[in-house]
Amino acid sequence: MNSTFLSKSRYCMGVQCEKILWLNKYKKELSQSEKNEGILEKGRQVGEAAKGLFGDYTDVSVDETISSRVEKTRKLLNEAPNVIAEASFSHDNNFCSVDILKNDSDGVEIYEVKSSTEVKDIYLDDVSYQYFVLASCGLNVKKAAIVYINNEYVRGEELELEKLFNIEDVTDIACEKQDEIKSNIDMINEFMESHGPESEPETEIGMHCFDPYQCDFWDYCIRDLPKPNVFDVRGMWKSKKLEKYYEGKVSFEDLQNEKFNEKYLEQIDFELNDREPKINRKAISDVLDSLTYPLYFIDYETCQYAIPEIVGTKPYQQIPFQYSLHVIRKEGAPVEHREFLAEPDDENIIRTFAESMISDMPEDGSVIVYNKGFESSRNREIGEMYPDLAGEMERINSNIVDLMVPFKSRDYYTKEMQGSYSIKYVLPALYPDDPELDYHNLPVVHNGGEASEAFLSLKNKTPEEQIKIRSGLLEYCKLDTLAMVKLWEKFRQVTGIR
Repeated sequence: MNSTFLSKSRYCMGVQCEKILWLNKYKKELSQSEKNEGILEKGRQVGEAAKGLFGDYTDVSVDETISSRVEKTRKLLNEAPNVIAEASFSHDNNFCSVDILKNDSDGVEIYEVKSSTEVKDIYLDDVSYQYFVLASCGLNVKKAAIVYINNEYVRGEELELEKLFNIEDVTDIACEKQDEIKSNIDMINEFMESHGPESEPETEIGMHCFDPYQCDFWDYCIRDLPKPNVFDVRGMWKSKKLEKYYEGKVSFEDLQNEKFNEKYLEQIDFELNDREPKINRKAISDVLDSLTYPLYFIDYETCQYAIPEIVGTKPYQQIPFQYSLHVIRKEGAPVEHREFLAEPDDENIIRTFAESMISDMPEDGSVIVYNKGFESSRNREIGEMYPDLAGEMERINSNIVDLMVPFKSRDYYTKEMQGSYSIKYVLPALYPDDPELDYHNLPVVHNGGEASEAFLSLKNKTPEEQIKIRSGLLEYCKLDTLAMVKLWEKFRQVTGIR
């Protein structure tokens, strides 16, 4: 294969932005890509499950060389009718592996499997490229389809593949795109041939930097912009940021007099002019006055299974597997701590979680969370799954107080928050020199995504690894609720309550 060799992933990359291909080839070390093993594993699991959609199949091993995969596929094609997983084809330096190839005596059907719950435009490019390669190899492609997750499917005792997956026929679209595919291949090849290792292409940034995927080389491509710049304005639409960029209004100095949303201007003003913290003591006092003892500071961690493993759950449903709970029973009482972390092989994880939480919060008192929408939604789902627990879940929900509100409404704001009300920004802004409160100092898990991935990985770990991971999960979640206790203490401090 020469330097213009294209796989279906490289083709889709080139459709998004040709420079990504060049950077991947010549400056790979500059990529900010963080391979999310959890996402990759979900994709692998979905792909494996989908292979059984049409009954027995023969696998073409992706561990073999391209030439041997192509040769094995050629032999299997002669055994029609059959189903081939990872059927591999090459034509004129264009290569693809088809997730599922239904091989009939009068032609073939392409099934591209995605772990998504919808059909995205980039998937149409993907499957249309495969159609092009197979048709160029002389095959009669009767059908091209996208297989994706049906997120309304509710798992029963047995997994039902025909209900778990939706199949959308996109043959007409693939046919219509064939001239476009050929043109894109020619364009990509010409681009790569005209830009060698010493001739970096000059490509303007634009929406293609974010759509359909965030570019791994974003930081490199904006390396010469002033800091902070328009792309650091929190919450602004990317299209609006690009509009200002194209107008040449890039630095915060350039933007300070624009007719923006008040919150955008406030972030710019605070960072540009090093403003003192803004504290609306009345609003914060109202939050404190709404609290009743005992105070329950609680935070949940959840995971998602693309293929539901728990009876009664849907694909990608948020499954609560852990909580941390700090309790202050009355004014002046010491802070107590409770925690729960599920066993990964517990088939009743959600119920076990709920029963433990109910036991740990038996009295009515303020249930203090950070972003009530998340925890209250999980509680409602638990009540729907287990009607006998619905009353307790409603009791807990009726007592929820959201500690995020003053930060979201900017009743408490500092320049260090950089326009964000995430607790990961708020906590270090209010306690900048406390290593105990620094998420970066945690040994194993540092954010919710890592927590989910760590829990899902437990089943495949050794007992020693499990002990380390479980300890890291407990430490991380405990910091989340300790953080809320510290915010509550800061509220009391700034309003004069000791």
